[in-house]
Amino acid sequence: MNKKLISALLVTVVTFSALSGCGKKEVEDNQDHSKENVKNTTVTFDNYGRKVTVSGVPEKVLTLGPNCTELFCALGLDQYVIGDSLNNHSRGALPEYKEAYDQIPELNHSSATRESVETSGADFIYGIDWEFGDEGLDIDELDKFGITTYMNSASTLDEMYQEIEDIGKIFHVEQKAEDYIKDQKERIAAVRDKHKGQEPIKVLVYDSGNDGVFTCGGDNFETLLIELAGGKNIFDDQTKKQWITVSYEEAIAREPDVILIHDYDSPSVEEKIDEIKNNDVLSQLECVKKERFATIELESVLPGDRMAYTVEKIAGDFQKLID
Repeated sequence: MNKKLISALLVTVVTFSALSGCGKKEVEDNQDHSKENVKNTTVTFDNYGRKVTVSGVPEKVLTLGPNCTELFCALGLDQYVIGDSLNNHSRGALPEYKEAYDQIPELNHSSATRESVETSGADFIYGIDWEFGDEGLDIDELDKFGITTYMNSASTLDEMYQEIEDIGKIFHVEQKAEDYIKDQKERIAAVRDKHKGQEPIKVLVYDSGNDGVFTCGGDNFETLLIELAGGKNIFDDQTKKQWITVSYEEAIAREPDVILIHDYDSPSVEEKIDEIKNNDVLSQLECVKKERFATIELESVLPGDRMAYTVEKIAGDFQKLID
């Protein structure tokens, strides 16, 4: 090989290496700028009448409620969560999210305490509304500790979709949030198409019983899910509260076709069915005599990631019990 050819090859190699180095540096610079832009982003939301401003991407998140925790898993944001609560009311995550969910540390097994939250080091909370208020956490006080709170309080599908969109914007996973919402809408529409034109199945929601039936009212998110599944909450006309206690006589007077029982830690579903069967009034119902009992996990009727799952499940259960 002559000297001129060797020199030409060397020049080519050096030039290519220099260009490659520049290209790599440009990519790294762009990534750094992208991270810096995200870090400096400020977004503001209307969270059920309360203004919430989030600067940058939160780094240490508390998800208060299994429905809130599982949504973060569904959006691939579980790595941000440093603690969760209310697992005492959970029957465990859906199979596709179980591995991610189980790796999240538990802040409190039941409701989050003021001390545990304020000493957690968290900078952001996504929590179900019953964790806040007179008997719960004080949002203004949390703000003084540098903890921004976004409340989970949806009563309609659009409100829940908005929460998912907002979480997507806060953590810069907008496309994932959009895809998730699209999937939920398509699955729910498919169920609604199946029972279109059919007479709604009358449903008594049985959370627990003592001096009457503790059930859900008309503004409760569960009432909406029941309707989407082809049912009708027999107490959907009670709109002053999301959760109400009605007399056994009121329940039997409305003649439900099915009793939908909440499944959580205590009492068990089996114990609740025994309560119903041994109740002097409820035992007179035709649906009790025919054992038309459906069950649903409590976290599945809360606003969160399980909208389509719940509609699909209870629609299938209702159909089996009535056919």
